[in-house]
Amino acid sequence: MNPARALRTEGTSLRDALHAEWTKLRTVPSTGWLLLTVIALTAGASALAAAVVKCPTSCGEDTTKLSLTGILLGQAAVAVLAVLVISGEYSSGMIRITLTAVPRRSIALAAKAIILAGVVLAAGAMATAWSLIAGRYILPGNGFTGAHGTEALSLSAGPTLRAAVGSVLYLALIALFSLGLATALRDSGASIAVMLGLLYIVPLLTDLGTLDPRWEHRLQEWGPMTAGLAIQATRNLKALPIGPWPGLGVLAVWAAAALLAGGLVLRLRDA
Repeated sequence: MNPARALRTEGTSLRDALHAEWTKLRTVPSTGWLLLTVIALTAGASALAAAVVKCPTSCGEDTTKLSLTGILLGQAAVAVLAVLVISGEYSSGMIRITLTAVPRRSIALAAKAIILAGVVLAAGAMATAWSLIAGRYILPGNGFTGAHGTEALSLSAGPTLRAAVGSVLYLALIALFSLGLATALRDSGASIAVMLGLLYIVPLLTDLGTLDPRWEHRLQEWGPMTAGLAIQATRNLKALPIGPWPGLGVLAVWAAAALLAGGLVLRLRDA
């Protein structure tokens, strides 16, 4: 790819910046591979979880949430993709070309965020759909039927649709969160480590049971993954530390704060 040609624009409008970012993203080979990884990891892990869990041993399982288990793995690939969108430019020096073509740095970051969110939404929709289809056909063979008091997974049921749409939005918010964090830190390794730590270590701390119950509850309410994935629940909603949509809203706050911090760093520091 010719960087100068990819970034040549006639102005600094958002439309010009979007065109430039789309050109860069689709011409980088790792983008396609990472998006395929998101789909494969999510759908594959979801199908595996549906195949492993049996009823009557675990008849109380939320079949929709169980069918979307793969989101736990797919989000890691989303985070890596989002980090590389910005940190790859810093490591190669291409960020200077980007900011020369689009001097308004807020516009440059907004364009990256919009294009990234768009491709992640598309990949997430495919991954979520295949996950639910796998659950729909695998779970009845494992005993999740009306005979055991478990309703079959319905792809058209309101709670299932809410969980599906919410899971796609969850992946897009993880991408924006990662982009903002990487813009602020400017280092691939550090950004990926911090992001994966926030996603996976916080739930681990709550699962170990070593913290004060009040702190565990607060971490579940405000942790980006524990709060965000409440959107997948379709049963026993009153027992959740936070409701489905409020939980997704918490993740949106994390993403907005990260983008704001990244935007400030991008504006105040030299490329």
